[in-house]
Amino acid sequence: MPDVTVVDHPAAALQLARLRDQRTPPDAFRAAARRLGMHLATAALEGLPTRTVEIETGLGTAQAVLPDRPVVAIPVLRAGLGLLDGVADAVPDLRVGMIGLARDEETHEPTQYYRNLPDLTGTHVLLLEPMLATGGSAATAVAQLQAPEDAVVTVVSVVATEGAISRIDAARPAGVRIVVAAVDPGLDDNAFIVPGLGDFGDRLFGTT
Repeated sequence: MPDVTVVDHPAAALQLARLRDQRTPPDAFRAAARRLGMHLATAALEGLPTRTVEIETGLGTAQAVLPDRPVVAIPVLRAGLGLLDGVADAVPDLRVGMIGLARDEETHEPTQYYRNLPDLTGTHVLLLEPMLATGGSAATAVAQLQAPEDAVVTVVSVVATEGAISRIDAARPAGVRIVVAAVDPGLDDNAFIVPGLGDFGDRLFGTT
């Protein structure tokens, strides 16, 4: 069974509502995406191993809890950039890689045009892909990560379909986690999620 977390916190639901609303202008859309990205990143880190360190406060010594492994955020260009700042708000010292995928409008399948990744050995990878429609882009990105088995890979998304979740789960034998704000019923004839929120990248950058 796929390891899926649906983030249903009221604060996250508020940002999702703003993203879904077709009246939300690009500046407000970007702000909502950033805030939701922070909520999704927080959920993605929940339950992972941590380590305890001691820090000096100026008035004494306190214990602090930190992730036990480096966190790497990898947005799938271009839409994934909308979640990156929010993830960085949650994890300020994260590493960042990028994968560029373009969707063929006839086949709806992705082709890669860019790839720049850090060493993923022993890391917690957050793959940022806001819309999981067919799951093709995210599944391709997961496979192209070529992440070693000791890396924890989590796909962070805004809206997904059940079919996309199954396809992504099959893309990595070592397993993949999925954190999403909503799971919608299905797709239209153009492979867009219904009800979804439209084209995330176009709304993010005002190119609708």
